[in-house]
Amino acid sequence: MSVLQSSYPYYLANRAEAPNTDLAVTDKYSGEVATRVALADSAAINRGIAAAVDAAEPMARMAAYERQAVLDHCVQRFRERAEELAVALCIEAGKPIKDARGEVTRLIDTFRIAAEESTRMKGELQTLDISPRARGYRGMWKRVPIGPCSFISPFNFPLNLAAHKIAPALAVGCPFVMKPASRTPLGALIMGEVLAETDLPIGAFSILPCSRDGADLFTVDDRLKLLSFTGSPEVGWDLKARCGRKKVVLELGGNAAVIVDHDADIDDAVERIIFGAFYQSGQSCIGVQRIIIHQSIYAEVKEKLVAKTASLIAGDPRDENTFIGPMISEGEASRLDRWIQEAVAGGARLLCGGKRDGAMLEATLLEGVDRSASAYTEEAFGPLAILSSFESFDDALAEVNDSRFGLQAGVFTRDFYKIQKAWDVLDVGGVVVGDVPSYRVDNMPYGGVKDSGLGREGVLFAMEDMTEIRNLVIRMR
Repeated sequence: MSVLQSSYPYYLANRAEAPNTDLAVTDKYSGEVATRVALADSAAINRGIAAAVDAAEPMARMAAYERQAVLDHCVQRFRERAEELAVALCIEAGKPIKDARGEVTRLIDTFRIAAEESTRMKGELQTLDISPRARGYRGMWKRVPIGPCSFISPFNFPLNLAAHKIAPALAVGCPFVMKPASRTPLGALIMGEVLAETDLPIGAFSILPCSRDGADLFTVDDRLKLLSFTGSPEVGWDLKARCGRKKVVLELGGNAAVIVDHDADIDDAVERIIFGAFYQSGQSCIGVQRIIIHQSIYAEVKEKLVAKTASLIAGDPRDENTFIGPMISEGEASRLDRWIQEAVAGGARLLCGGKRDGAMLEATLLEGVDRSASAYTEEAFGPLAILSSFESFDDALAEVNDSRFGLQAGVFTRDFYKIQKAWDVLDVGGVVVGDVPSYRVDNMPYGGVKDSGLGREGVLFAMEDMTEIRNLVIRMR
């Protein structure tokens, strides 16, 4: 099944360079080294930033149709290389092959949306004669690229979350340097290979895997005008504190909740919750972690959730039937296993799962978890979900808000007034009705509040962050 090369270069100022093969990329299921990647040092990162600065003016001068042509080329090439991208993702991330193919589809969607939006950068003609002193004045504004950008992407969606930074930058004309996750750099490097086929100005992009110690320039260098980071809250807020004057967009963690009210279609809700909780072994910041069920249907929903969870097929992510693959590392699986055991020791009931073998952790359901337990308060980022019950809808809303996170929430109800109240009351970046919080379409505004982040992604909204408004006032007399 492997289509991996024996080694991969990084991309510095649009060009492939392979000064070493110092970064080993493992097969997350077998634990064996699958390939090796060039690792950038601080000198290479500095060169990439300097090249991006030099590219800022020629990138800004690119016509909309030229930017669109680059993005259209990417769409075409990603379609041609779709299976290669999916297999690489399956190996480097341990993502079941069906899910990997789904992420490739989203990668293509994200670049396609950006291609469409690249010709729609809008401004506005303003009426300024709002008083006698402004008579004869006319105003207008437009959006211009913010300049060189810094991107740091995570391991769990190494294609699509990188795409949500790269594609908007290309759409508006911003050069960038990117640090892909060291555990899963291959997807971003294949994107770099495709971008290198285009006529982008030299310095338009650099994709540089590097160690955390060597990555400070991505954060602190004042030549960069924006940092977009996706990852853990602890790292994200620390980066923001060290960013200086640059604009910062943070997409951080969550322990997303879903409410199942008494009028929900139970079978449909169960199917969607199973997907939301255990898709790609729960390694999603909007994965369902807390399931809040109306007490009148609690027993029925619990029974069906347990039966469905216990039937999930775990194993080799290359197998077309596998639903649960490995977590990203044995250390992460061990950490979540420890939280599960601590919750049980604190009085929680284990409904199913709870066993670990290396990086493989069974899909696990708990109930009766103490609200001070790490399994409840922190981001599980693995195959764990917690059940609880509610009597009044207001209590359920309060339970959703009982979190330091606020990314997305799901609500299964058919009551229009409850839907409106959830939208008004829930302290989250997005409310999904009739589905799980794990649902995302790549053109919608996406992001969170509280410890879940700052700013919004989604192609159009990222484009706005990567631009500045430039005003023009004309005295007509």
